[in-house]
Amino acid sequence: MGEGLPETGSGRDEKVVFRAEGVTKVYHMGEVDVQALRGVDMELYSGEMVVLLGPSGSGKSTLLNILGGLDTASGGRVTYRGLELTSATDKELTQYRRLHVGFVFQFYNLIPSLTTLENVAVVTEIADNPMDPMDALRIVGLAERSSHFPSQLSGGEQQRVAIARAIAKNPSVLLCDEPTGALDSATGILVLEALERVNRELATTTAVITHNSDIAAMADRVMRMSGGMIVEVIMNAHRKSARDIHW
Repeated sequence: MGEGLPETGSGRDEKVVFRAEGVTKVYHMGEVDVQALRGVDMELYSGEMVVLLGPSGSGKSTLLNILGGLDTASGGRVTYRGLELTSATDKELTQYRRLHVGFVFQFYNLIPSLTTLENVAVVTEIADNPMDPMDALRIVGLAERSSHFPSQLSGGEQQRVAIARAIAKNPSVLLCDEPTGALDSATGILVLEALERVNRELATTTAVITHNSDIAAMADRVMRMSGGMIVEVIMNAHRKSARDIHW
């Protein structure tokens, strides 16, 4: 799976990073089946920023986890640059995540005993073409905090370290699940600025889950989810800068 990816067709297909077709997900909870996704069709394109917007339980995280290879669909088809994810083995999905996807979650999951720089450097040891960990910290504006430990950083700084860690392996895709969910507005905007810069400077395809409709203004496209389905797709004619967003 890491030997290279299949060629896709010309034109718009070249820009398709993810394609989901009729994707369903059912969780079996004892005798009860919970349908988290109910036939999702979507495409994500190279270099774009997409916001998945919707309330808790709408299927946002389930969809993101399937795209990122952390979970598998119950039905339908998901491809990454033409590569079939729905039929991939566990080993192939591990390789896919390692080489191509960066994750940012609501909680930072930094290693307390490692410095900021060491936390970022951890992922570069398993990547094929990593960037210098200090360069990743510069992108998120934290190069001067490289020798600090997580306990010496604010919540927003820890989240920016988590972003630096995610991008340090040079992924083509960055998947973010409520990255500002645990932060106040002013701190959250600094985190969004870091994501904005990653998307702009590295051309990393970026998908951000949020229930905060204000954040949608910084995306190229907004996909609104409800009841396990994408119920609306909105194109933003002009992306708003993160610093102009308030909530």
